[in-house]
Amino acid sequence: MIKFDLIVIGAGPAGYEAAIQAGKLGKKVLIIEKEELGGVCTNKGCIPTKSLLNSAKHFFIANNSEKFGVKAENVTFDYLRANEWKNNTIETLRSGIKLMLEKQKIEIIKAEAKILDKNTVKVGAITYKTDYLILATGSRPLIVNIEGIDGPNVMTSDEILNLEVLPETITIIGGGVIGIEFASFFNMLKVKVTVIEMMEEILPMMDKDLAKLMRREMKEVTFHLGCKVTSIGKDNITFIDSKNHEKTENCSKILLSSGRQPNTEGLEVLKLEMFKKWIKVDDRLKTSEDNVYAIGDLNGKSQLAHSASKMAEIAVDNIFGSKTKKMNWKAIPWALYSQPEASGCGLTEEDAIKENLDFKCGISFMRSNGRFLAENEKKSTGKVKIIVDSKTDVILGIHMIGPYSSEMIWPAGALIENKITAKQVAASVFAHPSISETIREACLAIEE
Repeated sequence: MIKFDLIVIGAGPAGYEAAIQAGKLGKKVLIIEKEELGGVCTNKGCIPTKSLLNSAKHFFIANNSEKFGVKAENVTFDYLRANEWKNNTIETLRSGIKLMLEKQKIEIIKAEAKILDKNTVKVGAITYKTDYLILATGSRPLIVNIEGIDGPNVMTSDEILNLEVLPETITIIGGGVIGIEFASFFNMLKVKVTVIEMMEEILPMMDKDLAKLMRREMKEVTFHLGCKVTSIGKDNITFIDSKNHEKTENCSKILLSSGRQPNTEGLEVLKLEMFKKWIKVDDRLKTSEDNVYAIGDLNGKSQLAHSASKMAEIAVDNIFGSKTKKMNWKAIPWALYSQPEASGCGLTEEDAIKENLDFKCGISFMRSNGRFLAENEKKSTGKVKIIVDSKTDVILGIHMIGPYSSEMIWPAGALIENKITAKQVAASVFAHPSISETIREACLAIEE
């Protein structure tokens, strides 16, 4: 029997970051991962999808560059080469994660862990004891109950990463982040794309004005909103539309992108308090057991790699550190790496209305921005919306769509966390010409 200060189950952004943070504090740490280091983000999510999207954007730009004085002829897309680039990126990052863990003298075991109780974990024939247990087992694609869902033409976001040939047509079930990024990817590669979404609008976490703009910008994509898929055939899909009419459309491939579910198998022995299918945690990431913490997708609070890493930091602080840090769930930015990009952080206008807040909005349009005009057509989409408290001017939310949105959203979490006002942001000096100036312009546009 071997004793550790901390055992971490799962080596995704939540797990490996928790192990590293505890290692920096001089703790004896064991991390157990049954698949590959890096979890979904590195191997099946953030990194491979962004690699493929980058390849598609190069193809898209080459085909639309003549207006900028660059004429490219007979441009082709080599899917196998793009996949090779993607796989090399994944391998590089896996190696980097391993080096970071080894630097902190973290013991790594690639195997399936069997949890015996809150202080005991078994791997093979060896039993390990621990003072604290961090669960970071992540999530997997949710398989919904639809007739024909197990057909050979149906893929989840895991399988679609291994495509070797572009389909002629693809129908995507679900208009969330994963669905829209893949819709954008295939659309840029001139594949006919259809998105079927149950809700009245795509991207439920997004400000509705901007979600509508996203749909408008993806002109070649067909959207069916307020629809429910009822069955899947060999080369078609049947759904009930918003007017309760049954429709059937042909498609060569189907991407199931209807959400994710937590990997809780094997954790039942701990008898932790649950919230629906997720493990319930407080703002310090502690479960109903004092020495057990659940971070990342497993708790269902925020299914993002960067929020998982933040949860890891806060969990370790509350185990071994100052025990003062808490999660601010409203200060976590998100980003959509589609064409165009979009991002946001904090309350949307709909959130503020729902919470019955007294608020104001400031809006700026990128078409009046110097750098935007230099690099994009006037008709291209670009918009920034700022939500502030009417009385205090404190920023409650920042949302945008347009070029570099994923890079420009980084200050939003800090602004919201530290209760910065729109006037304070407007008083700051922004580099010119930069598209980030539109954030300042949106702050200036807030009604007095």
